Amino acid sequence: MQTTYKNILRRNSLGRLPLYFMAILMGWSVQSCSDDYDDVEIAMGEPVSISVSGSEIDLTQKQADAEAVSFVWTTGSNMGTGSSISYTLELDRAGNDFVSAMSYNMGKAVYQKTFTHKELNNLLLDYFGVEANTAVELDARITANVAADEVEVQTATSQVTVRSYLPVSETLYLIGDAAPNGWSADAATALSPDPSDPTTFSYQGPLSAGELKFITDLGQFMPSYNKGVDANTLVYRTEDAQPDDKFLIEESGIYAIELNLVDLAISIEKQAGPAYDVLYMVGDATPNGWDIANAVEMTQNPDNLFQFTWEGVLTPGEFKIPVNRNTDFGQDMFMPQPEDPSKAFLHEGGKDGDYKWQIENENYYYVTLDLSDMTISIEPFELYIVGSAAPNGWDIGNATPLTQDPDNWYIFTYEGNLNAGEFKFPVNQNSDWGQDMYMRDPLDASKMYRHIGGDDDDSKWIIAEGDAGSYILTLNVQDLTIDIQKQ
Repeated sequence: MQTTYKNILRRNSLGRLPLYFMAILMGWSVQSCSDDYDDVEIAMGEPVSISVSGSEIDLTQKQADAEAVSFVWTTGSNMGTGSSISYTLELDRAGNDFVSAMSYNMGKAVYQKTFTHKELNNLLLDYFGVEANTAVELDARITANVAADEVEVQTATSQVTVRSYLPVSETLYLIGDAAPNGWSADAATALSPDPSDPTTFSYQGPLSAGELKFITDLGQFMPSYNKGVDANTLVYRTEDAQPDDKFLIEESGIYAIELNLVDLAISIEKQAGPAYDVLYMVGDATPNGWDIANAVEMTQNPDNLFQFTWEGVLTPGEFKIPVNRNTDFGQDMFMPQPEDPSKAFLHEGGKDGDYKWQIENENYYYVTLDLSDMTISIEPFELYIVGSAAPNGWDIGNATPLTQDPDNWYIFTYEGNLNAGEFKFPVNQNSDWGQDMYMRDPLDASKMYRHIGGDDDDSKWIIAEGDAGSYILTLNVQDLTIDIQKQ
């Protein structure tokens, strides 16, 4: 019976047992032995095993980010030692005895490893040197390492057959005299990949009469995707000696392009364009008031001709959007729907009804009218702090907002802790980092300038080591000044 309570004591995860409990346990043991009871048997658990979600996997780039295969293993056994178990997963070509395996340290309490189509295909092509469009058998081995010298290492294996694919480009650009930026390969227009299928790309926007084709890399005319046997077919061109046929756009307009680089299929369709190429804002909320002859002009988005934007200071009052600057006020105008001011409708000149958007507070606003769905957004100016010195670091999606002065829209303050590090002030929390930001004047830290999103400059304020603490920052975006006071 001595072995029995040694095992019991060793399994006690609470540490040393109280003396009174040990006395009870010893008494129980003596009575048990005298009564000839059997020893308590404690199950040791099963050795580690591994399974795979499928035996044959055809990888495809169309499902690049989707799960391709998952390896799942059991916990294994620590043989009653109470010691932790860590796991290592290895993949190698079948029959290679794992001498050149790719190894993954999975750590503790992890019992699954999943690979996407893209991850597994990259492993096949880049690590194992498998040819594209080739089926290969892989051995998978899981190793369970128990943190106790007296317990042997446990392993288990499984096998899966995987067929690789030849990846196509993850980027695509439009060039040609029909394209917005002409034949410049450096300034070629990017197409958007489909989030659910990265081999499909699309573009919607203006095209001029002329020719076009597609390149995969900025600044490089080769490789390219050109016109194939007809206007709905692509061909992949990698050499100058190959035909350089291009798609023909017969007349200018708004077009929708969708193509797939695996299927080598393309559609180019002309879309109905907006009825206007210029709109205006008029009203006592706007800079030029009701002077319709000088109504402020909205900007048509060159990438989406249905969108018209304006940004600037609006004061308490109202406005509407005429289609021209005729001073008789008899023209058509876009006005808010009475029941939903986030929606617009086209009021015909001379008809009854005169609805306007209302502005309650003076502020700098971003106004966007979208004629494709007849919606309008009127967003006030905001300011945030981001950087290693800021409360939420470089997590721009959670950048800390500044407080806007209710009486002076252009004055913003931040009051709180700043760490040693650097900071700047974006105008929104967009995670693409392409927005405008207020940055430090390189010649004067008490001044700032508005960085235009996409430009190369990146000047930040710095809190030195030892200067971390509570601060009050006051920014004036009209005077472009900043006051930094440590509390």
